[in-house]
Amino acid sequence: MNWLELLGWVGSAVLVWSLLQTRVLRLRALNLIGCLILIGYNAAIPVWPMVGLNVVLAVINVWHLRGMLATRHDEATYQVVEVGVGDEFLAHTLRVHAADIARFNPGFRWPPAEPTDGAGDRSAFLVLRADEVVGVVLAHAEARGVAQVDLDYVTQRFRDFTPGEFVYRRSRLFTDRGFRRVVSPPGMVAPYYHRLGFHREGDAYVLDLPHPPVTAPA
Repeated sequence: MNWLELLGWVGSAVLVWSLLQTRVLRLRALNLIGCLILIGYNAAIPVWPMVGLNVVLAVINVWHLRGMLATRHDEATYQVVEVGVGDEFLAHTLRVHAADIARFNPGFRWPPAEPTDGAGDRSAFLVLRADEVVGVVLAHAEARGVAQVDLDYVTQRFRDFTPGEFVYRRSRLFTDRGFRRVVSPPGMVAPYYHRLGFHREGDAYVLDLPHPPVTAPA
């Protein structure tokens, strides 16, 4: 097997591997790499119909990647919807993703136990992209204006993104409730909070929230 034939096999393998990805950003990136390798391989043979096919596929991948990267922090693309903790659709979402949730939040239990030691006021938020659920954030109130996050889950397709930012930083969902700090879930695997401005305190990540502006009396 010469180096050119090896290049063709590598490109084909990367292309197949890309189709096995559950994360949409990673799928597009790997698929683009595979297409570029196969463009070079087919141009060297030469097999021009395959060059044309892979050029078209590469352009499609670039178009999708550009759109995903351009909108990953866009409030118009991702919406946060508050639901009740007893909401049936929330319960359905948690059931569907239960196994995956347990991988990254092994200490999470649902439904929650009755609040103790002053904990209560539970909140539930769904992060949506159009009509697709891409994330779930569940939290409850602790003393001294602390919002303790019980679950911060991102679905597999969007795990290369940070939809939680729309709950923590791009909205006033916590500050309007009088919270001054947000604390990450205990025991969460592969936390991403350092990308959202949280700082490490012991085993948790903490976000200090800005005080809401004081409105002068009329």
